[in-house]
Amino acid sequence: MPNIEEFVNFDAERDIPSLENKVIFVTGGTAGLGRASVIALAKHNPAYIYFTGRNADAGKSLIVEVQKVNPSIGAKFVKMDMMSLASVKEACATDFSHDRLDVLMCNAGVMFIPPGLSKDGFENHFAINHLAHAMIIQQLLPVMTKTAAMPNSDVRILSLTSTAWMAHPSNGVTFSTLRTTQEGFMGSSFRYGQSKLANIVYAAELARQYQDSKIKFVSVHPGACATDLATTISFGHRILMKLIFWWTGVSMMEVHQGRLSQLWAAAGAKKDELVNGGFYMPIGRLSDDRLDKTAKSRELAEELWTYTQDALAKF
Repeated sequence: MPNIEEFVNFDAERDIPSLENKVIFVTGGTAGLGRASVIALAKHNPAYIYFTGRNADAGKSLIVEVQKVNPSIGAKFVKMDMMSLASVKEACATDFSHDRLDVLMCNAGVMFIPPGLSKDGFENHFAINHLAHAMIIQQLLPVMTKTAAMPNSDVRILSLTSTAWMAHPSNGVTFSTLRTTQEGFMGSSFRYGQSKLANIVYAAELARQYQDSKIKFVSVHPGACATDLATTISFGHRILMKLIFWWTGVSMMEVHQGRLSQLWAAAGAKKDELVNGGFYMPIGRLSDDRLDKTAKSRELAEELWTYTQDALAKF
């Protein structure tokens, strides 16, 4: 994994082309990498940016900032409770009103949160990091498929993941206990790793399921970044992260650096540069060869697909 110094080959302000007429949707847009991404994309003249979050005041603040950056574009805060699949589905149906969508950036996420269940009875990390985004993708795919059929289209769905996917349980995803808090030795690491593995596997499976749609699906690791996600975890987890960074020689990045991987995948890379279903490390490095046999398992991908479709169908 690269250090900060290797993040000089892509400059968001310089290398992102005009996004004129494009509509963008960013989850978890009110803070951290999501907020930084919204502001960066706004500088390139998209038609409209939707972004989700829980804090309406933070949403209003970001809209003000976007309008300062570029008064000509529209922006909308979509309040969404990602612990509730019904809330996610309703928010997409109620608040998204465009007849096109070019980029969906699945950025929102939680890490090392206490054991618990979502409002729908799923383990929290899996519910938020995977199932909620799967619902958003399901709800917005029809308009994205329509957009992809337009001349000169360039439609992308990217899912943020993490190298913590390597902490997944031995079977990849423990489906039999997803409706429990999954506590136990290394519980939080397994829970988070399982959800981040799901992001990689699901993106690859979406690419297979919709290979004729002309939509590019990728998963992206942003790198180790000093967002609230990393700075608000427990003291024990902070020590663990520092030890891992020391061992691997990785430097903690600031937000303006950490945003670059997802910006590259969302708009900086040429369409033909992206490998459909690919897993990318910073910046723009196709890293499928870094995945283990579990992450590449078609059996796991099919089981995750079926489990996810069945879960979403109940709402």
